[in-house]
Amino acid sequence: MKPVSRVVVVSDDVTWQAEVLAGLGAAAVRLENPFGLTFITANTTAETMELIGRDGEAQVVLVDRQLKGTANGEAAAQLANRISDFRPEISLYVFLRDDDERALVEELASHAVDGYFYRDEADFNGWFRILSAELAEKSATPFYDKLKQYVRMAKDSWHTPGHSGGDSLKGSPWVGDFHDFVGEHLLRADLSVSVPMLDSLLHPTGVISESQMLAAKAFGARKTYFATNGTSTSNKVIFQTLLAPGDKLLLDRNCHKSVHHGVILSGARPVYLDSSINRQHGIFGPVPKATIFQAIDDNPDARVLILTSCTYDGLRYDLKPIIEAAHERGIKVIVDEAWYGFARFHPAFRPTALESGADYVTQSTHKVLSAFSQASMIHVNDPRFDEHLFRENFNMHASTSPQYSLIASLDVARKQAVMEGYRLLDRTLKLAQELREKINSTGAFRVLELDDLLPDEVKEDGIRLDPTKLTVDFSGSGFTADELQQALFERYNIQVEKSTFNTITLLLTIGTTRSKLSRLYDAMLRLAKENRPPRALGRMPEIPRFTRLACLPRDAFYEAGERLPLLDDDGRPNPALSGRVCCDQIVPYPPGIPVLVPGQVVEDTILAYLARLQKTQKSIEMHGLAEDGGEFYLRVLKPQELADLPGRGLFN
Repeated sequence: MKPVSRVVVVSDDVTWQAEVLAGLGAAAVRLENPFGLTFITANTTAETMELIGRDGEAQVVLVDRQLKGTANGEAAAQLANRISDFRPEISLYVFLRDDDERALVEELASHAVDGYFYRDEADFNGWFRILSAELAEKSATPFYDKLKQYVRMAKDSWHTPGHSGGDSLKGSPWVGDFHDFVGEHLLRADLSVSVPMLDSLLHPTGVISESQMLAAKAFGARKTYFATNGTSTSNKVIFQTLLAPGDKLLLDRNCHKSVHHGVILSGARPVYLDSSINRQHGIFGPVPKATIFQAIDDNPDARVLILTSCTYDGLRYDLKPIIEAAHERGIKVIVDEAWYGFARFHPAFRPTALESGADYVTQSTHKVLSAFSQASMIHVNDPRFDEHLFRENFNMHASTSPQYSLIASLDVARKQAVMEGYRLLDRTLKLAQELREKINSTGAFRVLELDDLLPDEVKEDGIRLDPTKLTVDFSGSGFTADELQQALFERYNIQVEKSTFNTITLLLTIGTTRSKLSRLYDAMLRLAKENRPPRALGRMPEIPRFTRLACLPRDAFYEAGERLPLLDDDGRPNPALSGRVCCDQIVPYPPGIPVLVPGQVVEDTILAYLARLQKTQKSIEMHGLAEDGGEFYLRVLKPQELADLPGRGLFN
């Protein structure tokens, strides 16, 4: 299937514009045109913006420097800036009469302009070749192309991995079906670092380096690194790069568990910020802006602030003022953008964390773009970035045998986002709105809007909602969460993202289709027509607020400790645990927020919460508790271990 790339020629000199259109059109016929360049016109700024807003195939804009506007001689530069702000992935060239005009454009819009043509030269063939080269560079996939080339070379494998390109599986009466299931290309592409032409993820100097540079340009970063073990490890790499043992860190308690694991590994001293809570729906929101600002003021010695934006439920911080406040105190800002890696490619989702000034951003490219699972990116905009230190920490966590198909999928996902991300995301937004309306029309199910989701304490914080994440309230349907998910899965072949006691979450992506939407709506309409009577839904007990730390999380984690039962002989919270210091991270999942972290003091409210979960929420997974014979145990510091810990006085 051949791509289409529309080039918009913008000028109010219609005679000259017609000559350019004819000349470029003729060149497209005469010359090789692998990207399907076609040429259309616009005569005003407004017409241009309307055109690139509705046409996702618009890839290049050519602006006549003579374009007239309200500001004398500045209309072309202003249009260039508007295009760059709206769709930064679009390539933009300006037609000039002389170098004086170029100086003015560069002064006003140098960041937005990719190149210049001179009006009087009328070198249509030359211009066409330059535009083709521009699209070739943007759409290049250096690693993926080299991987395909190597597979097609059909080299005999005398190196790892042991399946030898799938030869150990092929024709086997026991495991031959696995070869057929995953496919020959995937197995032939499963290679090792013994192939120099495919570069090294741990020390990239060739095609991996080239692909990462293209990703950095696409996502608006100074540097980008590919990670093949997920955003979980990416967060830990950044922590170890920025934080030395004892350094203070401000973090949202609602951050992914990998962030809390990073606290242990780095030896940092965390200041936990409690999230806002929507008690009606059991949803955890952002940390209130006032809480963040107060934490910045109270901890001038903090080195790092990390936040999650957007949250699992699609709630986005107003990041810019928070990042500015942190930077005023010399605090680096990390944003976990795992669920928001597509945002750069449609104005409805921007500004991104990088555009808001974040120093480091992690993205799960596999979650919301077309990369394979575990394929993620680390973006860096820190002006004081220590690349050597970062590389040492990256290599400490990365495998020396990375899965090359994951790297190729990152290369391809970046290409797709740049070349057709706007079009696909625009379609996704329209499908999301359509699905909202259809679900609401069932009468038994309702999609929650921003005001429904926001806890009261953050309603004035400028928080926005990612419309591709639909939280559906099913409390009027007569189903429990388990019943609804089971019905959707078993009767209608539909798997949802997650649930609370009265909501399910639907994730729309660039892979969402109208057929899928139709099947989901049909299923929910049929379930609504069952007219089940409303029922009381057993809500989860409310997670206690954070208590206090008695020592560094790392120090508590690495002590042997002792295991005490969570419940006493009468099935009540064990009083022997009250006041003790936890050694592990205790995480009920869902929602996945730590109730206890290593070094935290255990209080009665926490014990009561955990005990109630054990009795009433049988589907909840309890990460971090030891289990023996059906009984749960909590690992806590022995009194002498706590007394002997270095630096304990910092927490008294």
